[in-house]
Amino acid sequence: MRKNIFIIGLLIIAQSGIAQLPCSKPEFRQFDFWVGEWEAFSPNGNKSGDSKISIIIDSCVILEEWTGTINQGITYKGKSFNSYNVATKQWQQTWTDNTGNTTEFLRGEGSDGKIVYYADRVTDAKGNIFKRRLTFTKLDNDKVRQFGEMSTDGGTTWKVEYDLEYRRKK
Repeated sequence: MRKNIFIIGLLIIAQSGIAQLPCSKPEFRQFDFWVGEWEAFSPNGNKSGDSKISIIIDSCVILEEWTGTINQGITYKGKSFNSYNVATKQWQQTWTDNTGNTTEFLRGEGSDGKIVYYADRVTDAKGNIFKRRLTFTKLDNDKVRQFGEMSTDGGTTWKVEYDLEYRRKK
């Protein structure tokens, strides 16, 4: 009997500890709509790539693993780490790929069904500096839009870099 009471006590303590994990708060779950395995398509219907989105590190990080289509004999690959920063109360993303590029989106606004990231200072291979905006919108349970834009005039006007529709793999 004592053993059973002890085990029940341990279970209660364990469950209360799980509920107290920092990343279990609602703001950390705003981007969960993107979790899953996806095929991404451009507006003309051509497939752009595949993406696997996972929740890792005690539910504190959303990991993207992207594999694009073959371009000039190279399969484009990249990963992003997405997390809610409790200190700034904003979403952040770090993207890096197999071309040697990295983009840090240090500001991000989240709500249920939408995340908007901002990179205020991006430098291209020629040394040009610009801003980048990246928006994820839940279209339904099986579709997400990823819309990338850039601005060379400080954010007054924006030019589309890419527009992808993620379709959940069945």
